[in-house]
Amino acid sequence: MLEHDVLVVGAGLAGMRAAIAARAAGANTAVISKVHPVRSHSNAAQGGINAALVDRGDPWEDHAYDTVKGSDYLGDQDAIELMCRAAGGAVIDMEHMGVTFSRDDDGKLGTRAFGGQGRARTFYVGDFTGQAMLHVMFEQLIKSGVRRYEEWFVTSLIEEDGQVCGVMALEIRTGQLFAIRAKTLIFCTGGLGRVFEPSTNALIVTGDGMALAYNAGARLMDMEMVQYHPTTLAGSGVLISEAARGEGAYLLDKNGDRFMEKYAPNMIELASRDVVSRAEQTEINAGNGVDGCVFLDCRHLGETLIKEKLSQIREIGIDLAGVDMVKDLIPIRPGMHYMMGGIKTDVDGLTNVPGVYAAGECACVSVHGGNRLGANSLLDTIIFGQRSGNHAADACRELEFVEFNVDEAVSREEKRIQAMLDRPQNGDRIASVRLAMGETMNKNLAVYRDQAGMDETLHDLVGLRERYATVPVDSKGRVFNTDLVFALELGFMLDCAETITVSAQDRKDSRGAQARTDFPDRDDENWMKHVTVIKGEAGPDISYLPVTITQWTPETRKY
Repeated sequence: MLEHDVLVVGAGLAGMRAAIAARAAGANTAVISKVHPVRSHSNAAQGGINAALVDRGDPWEDHAYDTVKGSDYLGDQDAIELMCRAAGGAVIDMEHMGVTFSRDDDGKLGTRAFGGQGRARTFYVGDFTGQAMLHVMFEQLIKSGVRRYEEWFVTSLIEEDGQVCGVMALEIRTGQLFAIRAKTLIFCTGGLGRVFEPSTNALIVTGDGMALAYNAGARLMDMEMVQYHPTTLAGSGVLISEAARGEGAYLLDKNGDRFMEKYAPNMIELASRDVVSRAEQTEINAGNGVDGCVFLDCRHLGETLIKEKLSQIREIGIDLAGVDMVKDLIPIRPGMHYMMGGIKTDVDGLTNVPGVYAAGECACVSVHGGNRLGANSLLDTIIFGQRSGNHAADACRELEFVEFNVDEAVSREEKRIQAMLDRPQNGDRIASVRLAMGETMNKNLAVYRDQAGMDETLHDLVGLRERYATVPVDSKGRVFNTDLVFALELGFMLDCAETITVSAQDRKDSRGAQARTDFPDRDDENWMKHVTVIKGEAGPDISYLPVTITQWTPETRKY
C-alpha cells in the first residue's frame, strides 16, 4: 500500500517548496507530478521575483501597498502583508540554496523595474529566473529525500465517509492505476492557461488541481480574474517577458507613437498589466495596430544589454517570429497568462475541505486580487508553498490514516477509465473540443467582456460538455497513452471554464482583469467582495466573502 503523511500534487516551485518544508518538519512526504519536476511550468517565469529589502531603503510596506493597489483593492491585505514581510528573507534563502541571481556593478544583488511598483525591487537571473529557481529547488528536493512519483497523473480523489483520504493515480509509463493513501493533500498544480487559446502557458497547464478540489467540495474564489499579459508574441502567443519593459523597452502603435503616455502618464509602459493590456486592446480596436498587434521596441537598449539580460526572449523572437529585437520591432498583443483565482485557502494553505491544502497558482489566498503584479508569482509559490508544507506536517501528528477498500477504489476507477477508452469512433476529436473551448473563452472572456458574449460562451460550454461525454480516445493502449491523459485533462478544463464564466457573469462591475463594457465602472459599494463558487447539484453555486482591509483604504487607481 502506497501511503504518506503529506502528498503534494504538483512538483513546480510551490510543490517542491511545500514538500521540502513538510519533510524537514518530520512528515513522510511525497510529490506526484504528471511531468518531471524540472519540466514544470515554473520554468516559464522569466522576469524575476519581488522583494523589498530594508537595508536598501525599501520597506516591505511599500511593496505591500503596490501589491494592494495592483490588485485593484480586491486582494486580502492581511495575506499581502504577510507575503511582503517575508519576501526579503525568502529571496535570501533562495540565494543561499544556490540561485545565481544577477548582480550589479558593486557585486550586490541586482534589481530591475517591474510594472505597477514604485521602485525597482525585482531580483532576477537574466530572463529565465523561474528556470534557475526550479533547478535549484529540485536539487534541494533530492537532498531532502522526498519520494517522487514522476509522470504520474492524479485522476480523482478518494473519499471515505465524506473525508478526502488519498488519490487515484495513473502511472503514465505503464498505464496502471494506483491508490495512494494520505493524511493530508497539498495541491500545487499551477494554473489553467490552456482553458484559453492561445495562452502563454505550457500544454500541461490544464487546471487539474482546481477541478479535482472543486469536485471534492472545495470553494473556488476570484475565478473571474484571468490575467492577460500585455506582451505575447504574435501568432504563437509565447510570452515576451515584462523584463523587456523593465529594462526600458517601449510600446508603439502603427505610427511609431508611445501610446501608453495617454493611459498611464506617470508609469507609461510600467503600469500594471491589466491597464497596459486594456490600453493595447483599445488601440488595436481603434485601428492603430497592425494585423491585430502593436509593437515592442527594444532597439534603443543596445545589443550588449539585450545579450546580457534578455537573451532568451531575443531567441524566442528570432525562432518563432523571425524578428531580432536588436534591430527589429516585435509584434505583440495581450494574451492569457495567469490565473489570479483558484482554490480558496487561508494563509497556511488550508481549504474548506479538511486535510486538503493548496499553494501557488492553483490557490487563491488572495494576494493578487483582481490583478497580479509581475514577479509576485514566484514569491507567492515559495512563501505559501513553505507555509502549507509546515502546516500540513504539523496537522499530520494529530491525524490517523483513514481506512478504505483499496481494491474497490482501484476497480471503480479502472471501470471509469476503461469506459473512456471503449468509446466508439464518432468523427469527433479531443483536440477539436479543446480548441473550441479555448477559442470561445478567448473570444468572450479576454481583455473586455459583456453579458451577451459570456452568455454565448456558457451556451458553448454546455454543447462542449455533451461532446466530451462521447468524444473517443483514439489510442486504446495503456502504455504512455497521452490521448487518455489529454481526455482526462479536458474534463478538468471544462469544469474550470464553467466556474470562470459564471463568476464573471455574476460580478457586475469592472476591476482588475474583469473589464465589462456593460458595467464599465468599479462599484465598491456593491462589489468590494470576493465571488466564490462551490459545486452544487445543478452546477456552480455562487456566494461571497468580504475583502480583508487592514491599512490601505480603497481609492481610485492611477498610474
